[in-house]
Amino acid sequence: MRTLGLAAGDVVMLHSSMHSLGFVAGGPQAVVHALREVLGPEGTLVVPTHTPDNSDPAGWRNPPVPEAWWPTIRAGTPGFDPARTPSHWMGVIAETVRTWPGALRSDHPQVSCAALGRNAARIVASHPRDDAHGERSPLGAINRLDGKVLLLGCGHGSNTSLHLAETRQEPPPRGTAGASVLGPDGAGHWVSWEEVTVDEDDFEQLGAAFEATGAVSIGRVGEASARLMPQRALVDFGTAWIASHRN
Repeated sequence: MRTLGLAAGDVVMLHSSMHSLGFVAGGPQAVVHALREVLGPEGTLVVPTHTPDNSDPAGWRNPPVPEAWWPTIRAGTPGFDPARTPSHWMGVIAETVRTWPGALRSDHPQVSCAALGRNAARIVASHPRDDAHGERSPLGAINRLDGKVLLLGCGHGSNTSLHLAETRQEPPPRGTAGASVLGPDGAGHWVSWEEVTVDEDDFEQLGAAFEATGAVSIGRVGEASARLMPQRALVDFGTAWIASHRN
């Protein structure tokens, strides 16, 4: 990871696939220890701890569910709790970071992030529902801190920072979202809000175009392909690319 360019004191957003690394003595715990050793006490490790299943079943497509089920799903989904709700489909390394002593997590009910290190509180402190991937989100905080993105065994389709580029469009498309949130009474309450609509379908193409600029350091970590890049340059490039390539 040092050879890639990760250094002590860095703020890094990690997307990862443990399976892609091959055998690692010590498993995901050893991977997190290694990342923390490289970053040192002044660095900060950030991971996505998303909960996409806590979403409006009216928009589910893979698979869809009968409309008659929607009220039951909305009423029965536990309210999002940053301390207890596990992430889904983010990988075992992200879950290891989420549950690590001292980790802090943002409180967005669908796209939360967890962070470990010096700037953890600064990164996760603000995460409004209506600005899930925008300037007031953890992605915006990483951008202001001149952070990096590390793709460890996964591609740009998982590169959440590109959503920040989507929010910078003029104007960005918006839609309605919904989720169950934890109320003061300890129960789940269904809420809806307006937010920027995101779309990862062309992120691999966008990422390939960014790599062609030479701004991405590519190497191997274990058996996995790894990509390290500056988040500001990525988002700036993505903002212009989306504006010129999407209808």
